[in-house]
Amino acid sequence: MLSGSPLAAGAARRFVRAGIAEWTRLALPGADSLGENLVQDTLVVVSELVTNAVVHAGTDVELFCRLEPAAGRSAGAPAGIVVEVSDHHPARAVRDEGAHRPYAVGRPYGGDERPYGGAEYGRGLRLVSALSDTWGITYRTGVKTVWARLPADRALPAEEGAEGCDEGRPEDGHDPAEVPAPWPGRTVERDHGWLNHGALSFLAEASDLLAGQLDEDLVAALTGQLIVPRLADWCAVWLEDEGMGWRGTEGISVTGPRLARVWHVSENRIEQLRRALEKDPPRLPDSVRSRAVPVPWPADALSERDAIGAAFAYRLIAGGRPLGTLVIGRAGIPRFPDEVTGLVEDLSRRVALAIGAARQYARQATISRVLQRGLLPGAVAEIPGMHSALVYEPCDQGGPSGDFYDLFPAGDGRWCFALGDVQGKGPEAAVLIGLARPWLRLLAREGYQVGEVLDRLNQLLLDDATEAADAAARALVKAGGTGLGADDGPQNRFLSLLYGELVPFRDGVRCTLASAGHPLPLLLGPDGGVGTAAEPQTLLGVIEDSAYTSQSFALHPGDTLLCVTDGVTERRSGPDMFDDEDGLTTALAGCAGLSAELIAERIRRLVHEYGEGPPEDDLALLVLQAE
Repeated sequence: MLSGSPLAAGAARRFVRAGIAEWTRLALPGADSLGENLVQDTLVVVSELVTNAVVHAGTDVELFCRLEPAAGRSAGAPAGIVVEVSDHHPARAVRDEGAHRPYAVGRPYGGDERPYGGAEYGRGLRLVSALSDTWGITYRTGVKTVWARLPADRALPAEEGAEGCDEGRPEDGHDPAEVPAPWPGRTVERDHGWLNHGALSFLAEASDLLAGQLDEDLVAALTGQLIVPRLADWCAVWLEDEGMGWRGTEGISVTGPRLARVWHVSENRIEQLRRALEKDPPRLPDSVRSRAVPVPWPADALSERDAIGAAFAYRLIAGGRPLGTLVIGRAGIPRFPDEVTGLVEDLSRRVALAIGAARQYARQATISRVLQRGLLPGAVAEIPGMHSALVYEPCDQGGPSGDFYDLFPAGDGRWCFALGDVQGKGPEAAVLIGLARPWLRLLAREGYQVGEVLDRLNQLLLDDATEAADAAARALVKAGGTGLGADDGPQNRFLSLLYGELVPFRDGVRCTLASAGHPLPLLLGPDGGVGTAAEPQTLLGVIEDSAYTSQSFALHPGDTLLCVTDGVTERRSGPDMFDDEDGLTTALAGCAGLSAELIAERIRRLVHEYGEGPPEDDLALLVLQAE
């Protein structure tokens, strides 16, 4: 199962590569005779079918690939490879991607000369038809499957450039310069072998490269490297900014599209070309979708040798929204070959999808950062007679963490602190933190004792989970369902929490705390002795009518209280965890005599050094030390 995202096609290709390698390793009948051309054709077909499903159906995609045995052939000879791509939107027909293509190319893969994008199938299924000996669409309840069978005995057409067109094909993640391209000294116009077959691999690998980028400006930069000098002498990418405007090279505020990237085979002409293009950006009619449209040649920005040439513009559209414009240019020719304009059109669609995905990620990341700031205190309160230090490291910088903390004045000479870990991450975690932290502050300031605060917070979580389950059940019944799923019940909204109250007095600080399903806090004395400072109790939001109790003790000068989340205690190194055999106790004992800040930093460093890679869970720890 592949998620319905721009990354699906790349994941599908990696899956198929791995599957074919596994067939060979297991010595399945016929696997050793699979040619490289068949493998590459299979990757192209899979890429087109998965992209088609993601773009037009918009659902998760199921991919199935099998080696079909030969019937009536010599033993060990495979009949071919069968691929099936299924989506869950059978009512969404495959759209015609070629309706706006009046141009043609030569044989796409050993076939007759036909329109590049015929009105019958759209380009994706045109490629499937060209590369397979049979294909079709099967409908089942709630599922549409497009399948294709690729014969094992297909060979490359004997035409110029066909031999060796697989040379230099990059693996996933290589530099853009390694994407298949015409050899030096050969023109794109005459290299039909590359345009017909190698171009398919070029598009597939370009999709992988673009889909992995989460910054729209980097997408624009990579687009320039993909096009120049393979397909054009220069190119430019304009982006429709979602903000109010931007500043051009002269420092003047500009509204409208932003020239995000200019690329030229000769780097010393880039800035001059940029200035000329900024002054006169392409203006394409709204009726133009992604087809190539001739635009004026910027002769003034180029050398006298390049005084004439051809330039085309493509609108970058994803999800029905215009995202920008791609312009390509080549000197010394009156017009681009149809093969090139068609290939760049296909590339422009992939560029638009990558820009759309990058913008969506940027929006989500911004929302997450704003949400995260709202879920955590703006500042940690200073407590008379105490020093405090905090370490907070969410493992996912792009979304709300499951850990939270708070340290705040509660009135009447009291300060309260909390360190919690909610179930899950992301929006669900944010909802739970958004409930818990404000209620903690409210209950503390109303004068409730530590155990009473946990009692009421526990009941609040149970009530909220019950209301959420009832709402989900009503929605399910309204939609024609009959009941709840396994994960919709109230047991899914729970958290572990360490909560305490601090009251300074003349010789130290009085501490009262309780732990609800949380790693127990540790108390370090000036002599290096370490002990636990609370009793284990049940998670919040799990059991009705739980009665939580608290423990009280005095923190004298030099005493240190260490509170952590399970990102510390359960930090892994292979099968072992950091707190196995009282590892955290041992680490804290070695911190005797250190300040609160140094203790926090040493524990953080030891946790990071315990495993080989970065921590896989959120990490939070709070150190409270009496003066």
